[in-house]
Order: sequence, then C-alpha cells, then structure tokens
Amino acid sequence: MRRMNDPDRWNDMARHYEETAHPFTAVFAEAALAKVAITPESRVLDVATGTGALALAAARKGARVLATDFSPGMVARVTAHGLPNLEGRTMDGQALDLPDAAFDLVFSVFGVMMFPDWRKGIGEMARVTRPGGKGVIATWQSEGAASHLLLIQVTRALFPDRAWEPSLPPGLAALGEPTRLAAEMIAAGFHDPDVETMVHDYRLQMSKLDDLERQFAMSEDWRVLDESDRAAVVAEIRRRADGRTVLPVPSTALIAVAKR
Repeated sequence: MRRMNDPDRWNDMARHYEETAHPFTAVFAEAALAKVAITPESRVLDVATGTGALALAAARKGARVLATDFSPGMVARVTAHGLPNLEGRTMDGQALDLPDAAFDLVFSVFGVMMFPDWRKGIGEMARVTRPGGKGVIATWQSEGAASHLLLIQVTRALFPDRAWEPSLPPGLAALGEPTRLAAEMIAAGFHDPDVETMVHDYRLQMSKLDDLERQFAMSEDWRVLDESDRAAVVAEIRRRADGRTVLPVPSTALIAVAKR
C-alpha cells in the first residue's frame, strides 16, 4: 500500500499537514470556491477534505457543509473549529455513504486524484450532485507540487543517468492535463467542464528541512533513495536556496468546474 493510501499515516501527519500544507492549499481552495455561487441554502460536500481548507472556507461563507475524509485524524482537525454549519464524517470517497443527488456543490481539492480508484471517486462525486448542481475538482499538473515536485526536479538534476521515473499516483498522472481532466469528468456524468490553471508558490521553510521524515513523508521517491542520495538532495536544495530562509517552489494546479 502506498503511504498516501494509508489512513493511519494521514492520522499521524494531520497536525504537520495543517501547519505546512494547509496554508498553501487554502489559496487554491479559495480560488475553487470563487468559481461558484455560495449561499446559506447551498448544500456543499468536500470529498477528501484533509484539514478542511475548502470546507472551512465554504462554511464561513454560510453554506451547509459536510466534510469527508478516510482519515479520522484529518476530520477531527476540521470539526475542531466548531463551526455550527459544518459537519465532519469519516468516509471513503470511492464509496460515499450518501444518497444520490444530495448536494448542490461537490468539491475535491487535491483529493480524488490520490484515490486508488480515482474514476470511481469522480463517479461518486457526480452521483451525489443534484441535477443542475456543480462538481469542482482541483488537481496538480502532471508531476505534483510543493516539496514533492521539488524532490522530483532535484533528483532528476542530480542523477540524470539513472533509469528513474517519479512514483506518481495514477490519478495525478491521468488528471494533470486539462483535456484529460475534462474528459474524465464528462465520463463520470458531469457536462460542460471548464478547466483553468493557477500557479502559486509553495514556500519551503529551510528550517523544516532538518525534519526530513515529515517533509517528504508521503513521497515514495524519497523512500527509495539511499543515505548518500538523500544527503545530496538536501545539499542541492540548500544550494538552490542560496542562504534564503524560504525557497519558493512554483506549483501549478488545474481547477475544473462542471455541471451535473
């Protein structure tokens, strides 16, 4: 099992994710939310909510929000905010325990792309969206984002002669291209998808680089490097930072909105 498909691993990472990834993904979540109309009557579902960047933003706009994730630790982080119009439930996004056509707006921000059966995940999103409602999917472009993208870039630069390809979730590799993302949403039951790209810098705190287990915890590519390789990667990242306390990593997302 990939680390990213192990709920226990996400439980362990929930606090770290909230501190490091959440502020970064929240920028994209806000952009996704801005593409649809939200009212206090809106019934919103956030699939694979993580620590709730999208769910919290939607709830603060007044919508009635259900945040789901297969990690109880992640869901607990979301519900800890105590928003009265936000409910959290532990649930597999590939088999949502929810009725058909129950939501006006269904989101997955960097979630469904990581599912082992990502097509089923998109299909479930479509199933629970009411006719006339909308589905919104945010995914990374091709090779990911943030520290994972940086690791791929540095490893390729350091070891160009190795027969090595990054270990990407199949959903990320498939959905990281606009035409393919649109086609898969149509195949799942949505229509008229509109896909836009958005670039934002992940700000790698160089002081955090000493905690490598957490910084690259979900990366299968980090796990296959030996001690010498890892030392070379860290040295190269420090060289690129060139004394700066923060190293920006430009990361590109696709944000798709489709009708049901």
